Amino acid sequence: MWLFALGTVMFLRAALGLSPWDVLADGVRTNTPLTFGQAVIVIGLVLVMGSLVAGIKPGPGTIANMLLIGGFADLMLATGIGATLDEAAIWPRAIVMIGGIVMTGLGSALYIGAGLGAGPRDSLMIAVATRARIRVGAARAMLEGLALLLGFLLGGAVGIGTVAFALGIGPAVDVAFQLFRMDSAGKRRRVEPA
Repeated sequence: MWLFALGTVMFLRAALGLSPWDVLADGVRTNTPLTFGQAVIVIGLVLVMGSLVAGIKPGPGTIANMLLIGGFADLMLATGIGATLDEAAIWPRAIVMIGGIVMTGLGSALYIGAGLGAGPRDSLMIAVATRARIRVGAARAMLEGLALLLGFLLGGAVGIGTVAFALGIGPAVDVAFQLFRMDSAGKRRRVEPA
């Protein structure tokens, strides 16, 4: 969860646009007295409550995800490390942004591999797919689009980084799954001796 939060903070510091859900958190932060991390936690709480209403019970990992990613992000932001990166030339910001995708991919693979319950967004995705009787991918795309639209309307940071995240996070998670020898369900594959 720390790696996931690190990826988020790298995106914030690069100031080139955020992932769809972080655009929403940034929009909430902009319009409330909440910090960015607190906005992430509140959004997670709303998603968990919505999932509960739809019959999806949170696991310990769901609750940890909801609390820790936002908390870690606020702690990292409070250090001030990289706070002036947004004033730098585009290439160091792009490198940090790409690093953010890599960190989020690694964090996602490790989180999924722990098998302690789906994250708040994943829980809601499952609830929507089940209730609407649509494919999981369609439910996720719809939820990501809705988060992005709401965040944009609230003034969240949208930019080339938003597109980069949308295109890069899938391959980053896939590479991390391969690196940790995980199958598509997040379970470690057995390595047969040669």
